[in-house]
Amino acid sequence: MRPSSSTGSAMYDHVTLRLSDLVAGTALFATVLDQLEIEQTARTPSFSVWGNFALTEADEDHPIARRVHVAFIAPSPGHVDRFWQAGVDAGFADDGAAGPRRVYADDYYAAFLKDPAGNSFEAVYRDGERARGKIDHVAIRVADVEASTAFYSTIGDAAGLTLRRQSPDSAAFALGASDGSLLIFAGRPTESVHIAFSGTDDDIRRFHADACASPVNPRNGAARGRAAARTQYESEAFHADDRRLRH
Repeated sequence: MRPSSSTGSAMYDHVTLRLSDLVAGTALFATVLDQLEIEQTARTPSFSVWGNFALTEADEDHPIARRVHVAFIAPSPGHVDRFWQAGVDAGFADDGAAGPRRVYADDYYAAFLKDPAGNSFEAVYRDGERARGKIDHVAIRVADVEASTAFYSTIGDAAGLTLRRQSPDSAAFALGASDGSLLIFAGRPTESVHIAFSGTDDDIRRFHADACASPVNPRNGAARGRAAARTQYESEAFHADDRRLRH
């Protein structure tokens, strides 16, 4: 494997979800993210942004996001408690009350909320060095774990993704030196979430070339990788086994 210029600096440039009602969704997420001291950094008629997490409105060609999991970084266990309570009070469904989750790690303290589309949102506090940005990890569900793992392994050199573990029904990729993770689980596939990874111009060209050359599930057609307003990757444009996971 070639040395990656992204391994040490990789992070989620942004993760974007589409909602049926951007105004209502903005108010709902502002309520819970305020509890984590995550400030809204931009708002337009089309987007609401909190650092590297964003919302936009669905349309006829771009349906709402479904079955994605996004975990936000909490500064303390108390922030996790307030995130869960504010979310339940605001209308999110309880998907796991605040408390230790030692099945993940001894210092893992988290709470979970869920929306009607099956998307789940977590606040997590852990000791030690944390991911940059606002997002600790993202989890997606796929129809074929092996194919998806092969695809993300193919682009991993450029994207800064390193495969940490794999089983028949799941896989986990580390993102950069301490910048969270991308988790893959077997299940009804995640839909309509946009995931962008940070990188240099050279990384983007390498990402595009590696993705286009990948033998994994060519039914997805031509690659659409591009450098947008910021240097980034767009992994869903090359997603291994579900064409509906797109921007």
